[in-house]
Parts: sequence; C-alpha cells; structure tokens
Amino acid sequence: MPRTNRIKATPGRRRMTELLLAENVPNVGQQGEIVKVRAGFARNFLVPQGLATVATDENKAAVEQHRKKQEEQRKAQIKAWKDLADTISKYSVTIEANANKDGHLFGSILAADISEQLKAASYGVEPDHIKLEGPLKETGMYTVKVQFDEKVDAEVKVWVVPKAGSPA
Repeated sequence: MPRTNRIKATPGRRRMTELLLAENVPNVGQQGEIVKVRAGFARNFLVPQGLATVATDENKAAVEQHRKKQEEQRKAQIKAWKDLADTISKYSVTIEANANKDGHLFGSILAADISEQLKAASYGVEPDHIKLEGPLKETGMYTVKVQFDEKVDAEVKVWVVPKAGSPA
C-alpha cells in the first residue's frame, strides 16, 4: 500500500554569505565589491585563498573611504590627461628616418618611436596611448590619435622626414 501523506523532500534554503572581495574574481565580482555567495564557496575557496573577507561594517567603511580616494585620484588623472591632450594637440613631432629617393623608409615608425619623441619634448605619453592603424612606412605628414582614456584623446601631427645624408 503506497503512502499518500509522504512529505516531499524540498531543497533547503541555500545559505548565502556576504563577502567583500579583496581581488577580482571571474564570474563573481570586482575588487572592493560586496557580493553574496554560497557559504561553502566562501568558506572553502574565497576566504582561504585570500580573495575575499567577511563584509563587516568596519570593512565596508574602509572600502567606501578607499573608493572615494580612488575616485578623487581618477578625476585628478583625467584632468591632467585633458590638459596634456590640449597641449600635445598643438605640438608636432618630427622624426628623421632613413628613406630612399621615393620616400619609402628602410624601416618603419612605430608607436614607441613617436612616444620617445614626445617624452624627449617633456610630454609623458606612453607607447600604449598612441593608436596607429599600422606602422608608418613612408615620409610625409601623419595625424596620429593619442588616447589616454576612453574619455580623453587628442591628435598629434607626426612629420616623417628623410635623415640628412639619405639618398632621398
């Protein structure tokens, strides 16, 4: 005779733990975020690996203070980049390179070469800020994009001229 009043096993409520991430964790969150994860995941992986800590009121306050400080630094950095972008957009770079009579270079001009010339002129532009569509392989004038941030970019004129003594 089958039991009719048998209680079905219902999945228990999964225990969730609130953690503060100390590092970026793929598919969980970014450093400084407060996330809710399963208790076992927190206890067995995140906390022992040093990827997270318990989200106490003190930790939350410290993270909020740190976040405000980072935001202020970010705003100052963006302002400095905007000022630099305005300045270098009025500047032109001249690079001498070996070239043949037709103006074709025996090498090519890369972002590192342009960055080096800008640094020599006291502009702190790193090679990864310079966005070239490809290496410059001929003499002439080029307009090169300099992107400091997704919000801050500029254009600089680059003159590629043959070196004195080149066959050109």
